[in-house]
Amino acid sequence: MPRYKITFAYDGSAYAGWQIQPGNRTVQETIQQAIKQVTGEVVIAHGSGRTDQGVHARKQVVHADFVRDDDLRRALTRGINAILPPDVRVLKNVLAADHFDARRSVVSKEYRYFIWNEEVVPPFLRLYRTVIKDPLDAGAMAKAAGYLVGRHDFAAFTANPNRVVESTVRNLMSLTVKRRGPEIVIAAVGEGFLYKMVRSLAGFLIRVGDGAVSPEEAKTILTSKVRTARVPTAPPQGLFLWDVKY
Repeated sequence: MPRYKITFAYDGSAYAGWQIQPGNRTVQETIQQAIKQVTGEVVIAHGSGRTDQGVHARKQVVHADFVRDDDLRRALTRGINAILPPDVRVLKNVLAADHFDARRSVVSKEYRYFIWNEEVVPPFLRLYRTVIKDPLDAGAMAKAAGYLVGRHDFAAFTANPNRVVESTVRNLMSLTVKRRGPEIVIAAVGEGFLYKMVRSLAGFLIRVGDGAVSPEEAKTILTSKVRTARVPTAPPQGLFLWDVKY
């Protein structure tokens, strides 16, 4: 059974997230239906990770196994793109090794969270930026981010996923905050992330930026392992699954 590695990008605005959910439109189901229409095969599109409702992906990597052994590369790009709605696109695909796993083979993933720190957001960015009208101190946010880098128990920066989680310890390899004019970009790189962890990190950093919380409280919150109002979940539209490395 040939296995293909397929890279997708999508605008998550109109979807209930990545994973198939009964009664809801999801990215995974949309992709699987398109593959079936083009190849005639029922496959599971195993993604590198899940994205929430309204979250976007610049690079989502999928593996899928097929029965037919002819070259599917053209069908899995041009054919599927002709079927998919315009808010989901195949960027490329390659024949993968049998042991390749889109999720388990990941070395690191990068998420980027985009904030528009001005009263009026350009209308063409409204679905892709979180608007914070009051001034944010990006320097204080960057200082707080530095305290969070490393291998820690991020229990205080996750939400209940309604499933068993073996450990809340994660290695946050990098967390940066950069301002470009009215835009602030939070970039998080890690081996893996907990449920709503990046949006929780962003929510906390926004509170630091508006002066409600000091940067040093990052250390106290990590140690407490308890989720509080100091760590709100930031809105989804500013978040992108940006890159996946293998």
